Amino acid sequence: MDDIEVETLEEPTLRDPVLIEGLPGVGHVGKLAAEHLLEEFESETVARVYSDEFPPQVGVDDDGVTSLACAEFHAVETDERDLLVLTGDHQAQSHSGHYHLTDAFLDLAASFDVGGIYALGGVPTGELVEEPDVLGAVNDADTVEELTDAGVEFREGEPAGGIVGVSGLLLGLGERRDLSGACLMGETSGYLVDPTSAQAVLEVLETVLGFEVGYDSLEERAEEMKEVAEKIQEMQNQQQGMPTDDDLRYIG
Repeated sequence: MDDIEVETLEEPTLRDPVLIEGLPGVGHVGKLAAEHLLEEFESETVARVYSDEFPPQVGVDDDGVTSLACAEFHAVETDERDLLVLTGDHQAQSHSGHYHLTDAFLDLAASFDVGGIYALGGVPTGELVEEPDVLGAVNDADTVEELTDAGVEFREGEPAGGIVGVSGLLLGLGERRDLSGACLMGETSGYLVDPTSAQAVLEVLETVLGFEVGYDSLEERAEEMKEVAEKIQEMQNQQQGMPTDDDLRYIG
């Protein structure tokens, strides 16, 4: 196969669409948020992107049927405007691969005339956060006020080290194409899948884009993860003999 291959499945006409990216990352926050949108709204898969930058593996569904690793674009219709949602199970395995794949993603987004980008992800805190804040970064200073009004925090020096992977490059490469972009990052421990943080990010996106979505399934998953966290803390306490303030700090 070529380095990157795009399989077009549908060619819908989208209303004033924006690109929503949710690929695997810290706490799987972005991936959970994007997949929740697909669960809650009617959607159709419009394209798949294959690349030798993805891991050399196939997925296997419940019926034992395999599928080659890829990224997918989904068209989602909401009351206000349409969404082009980018999801997948993997990111590129090399620095150059991140650049090449992000360029391919932006080419596809341009073919649907997207008018903006929202990359979704998590920012690690090293400890459990019951009510996560949403941090922001933008490639266009004119959008800071709007996002601040929607509850996004812009903190000096955060996220430390910048934004890596597709989420960061969508903003950087998008700016070079005169495409306004923002990254919304929910606070998360950094070592557990975090539905609570994903919901916090989606609530901001609701305000900015003007759609409404239910959260029952995310809240159920959040309760499950809370039980997992409590068990981890209990095990750590037993191993250490007594609880400490550092029981749930991130070790990486």
